[in-house]
Amino acid sequence: MAEALRAVMLGGVGEVGKNSTLFEYDDHMILVDAGVKFPEAELHGVDLVIPDFSYVTEAADDLLAVLVTHGHEDHIGSLPYLLMELEREEPLPIYGTKMTLGLIAGKLKEHRQTAKARLIEIEPGQKINLEPFEAEAILVNHSVPGSVGFAIRTPVGTVFHTGDYKFDRQPVDGTPTDEDALGRLGDEGVMALFSDCVRVENPGWTGSETEVSQNLERIIGAAAGRVIVTTFASNLSRLRQVILIAHRLGRKVAVAGRSMDQNLKIAGEMGYLGAPDGTLVSLRQSQGLPPSKLVVLATGSQGEPTSVLSRMAAGDHPNVQIIPDDTVIFSAGPIPGNEETVARSIDNLYRRGAKVIYRAIEHGIHVSGHASQDELRHMIGLLRPRHCIPIHGEYRMLVLYKELAVAAGLPEERVLIADIGEVIEFDGEQAQTNGTVPSGSVLVDGLTIGDVTRVVLRDRHRLAADGVLIAAVAVDRETGELIGGPDLVSRGIVDPSQEAILGEAREALIHALQKVQQAEPNYGFLRGKIREVLGAFMYERTHRRPMILPVLTEV
Repeated sequence: MAEALRAVMLGGVGEVGKNSTLFEYDDHMILVDAGVKFPEAELHGVDLVIPDFSYVTEAADDLLAVLVTHGHEDHIGSLPYLLMELEREEPLPIYGTKMTLGLIAGKLKEHRQTAKARLIEIEPGQKINLEPFEAEAILVNHSVPGSVGFAIRTPVGTVFHTGDYKFDRQPVDGTPTDEDALGRLGDEGVMALFSDCVRVENPGWTGSETEVSQNLERIIGAAAGRVIVTTFASNLSRLRQVILIAHRLGRKVAVAGRSMDQNLKIAGEMGYLGAPDGTLVSLRQSQGLPPSKLVVLATGSQGEPTSVLSRMAAGDHPNVQIIPDDTVIFSAGPIPGNEETVARSIDNLYRRGAKVIYRAIEHGIHVSGHASQDELRHMIGLLRPRHCIPIHGEYRMLVLYKELAVAAGLPEERVLIADIGEVIEFDGEQAQTNGTVPSGSVLVDGLTIGDVTRVVLRDRHRLAADGVLIAAVAVDRETGELIGGPDLVSRGIVDPSQEAILGEAREALIHALQKVQQAEPNYGFLRGKIREVLGAFMYERTHRRPMILPVLTEV
């Protein structure tokens, strides 16, 4: 029986983020992308969420390479953590375009993982020999330059992984998605299309970046005072547009935000920005300029509480204070779940007298980098794949894409929806799910990877919701007699006006401990008793279940 091609979604299905797809044939593996997801509010203290790469790291020498579609965090962010876990004799080859590798190089340097990777630059149209695979990079439009999809030829057929894409007929850099190459690939025959589907809920075609550029120039040109533009730090196409617009309008540009500043420096080194000399100035230099001659690029488009824009809105930024003549442009849409924080940031900017331009009142200031319904159909039409597998979307998006693909002519059984870790096997004519591999999410907290378990999260959730109560008790080592305390210290349970509750809790605990004094004290029993008594008392009085920490001292 011939070997089958195995495809495993390690992330990016049933979720938006941590995109990573593994292709495996005869003990040889290639990985397409290795991204991160930013944590939901209930993941207290977690910095990043990355895929579980244990299936890959356990067979580290079978991994031939990582192919990277583009340089956004949800596609490159977990590369340093993958390298930390890999034990290989040779550095891991990582293929990407010039801009993608520039962004990856900065990330690996920051995490001190440079020596464990070999970065190999590719051009669209270039073929990569990774026996038994051959990969070909095909240019696609997205919101960061150097974006590609990968046609991966295997012994059982060709698969195409789109990465993030759209069909922009008027791209600002003049290089549209390579439809000729996609058409040739379709003529050659495509066994399976792995397609971005995050915009499948949107009808028609996604708008062009050229339209955004025209609208931004109109708004900035009409502004009497300073203009502050916020967008994703990784949206280099948009940032480049604003810089060139500002130069045409006789304004200087200052950058506020570490991640945005780093990305722009890398883009400048790659020769992408094309910013005329003297256009970019530091924030300190910008303070001496008339407001009408300045544009500030700022992070914080998602209303993050500690972001630059949120600090400006709160009057807490050391270099930029919002004043009534300021115009603030949100050139980004809120990620699902961030609507409330974005609205709060807009409210605070209005309170300081700024004029705020956002999508609800001005539609042409942002377009997505992802394909809408007609473009998704167009991709299917160009490639004419035998099978379709939707990726890069929440579960409803995967289902909606399946409906769209079936309406476009594919038999329902040839559109497969996979869960994270589920294996899809292809033998050329047929495709089916067959088992799973170890998979899921690994939580990154500071410098620790995977140490934040469900137990830790449960405790953090409990602390955040119900607080903590510390009970310090001293007992006689010989007699078990209560000779000190209990002293109760609470955080997040009661406010100072309710401190009498703690006094009553102390009396209840004294009464309970005096009843159970033992000649030879059993400290495990006493800790349990303290938790039992205080837990019942606090729930009765406050309807909360705080974390109770007994501290026993023997004297």
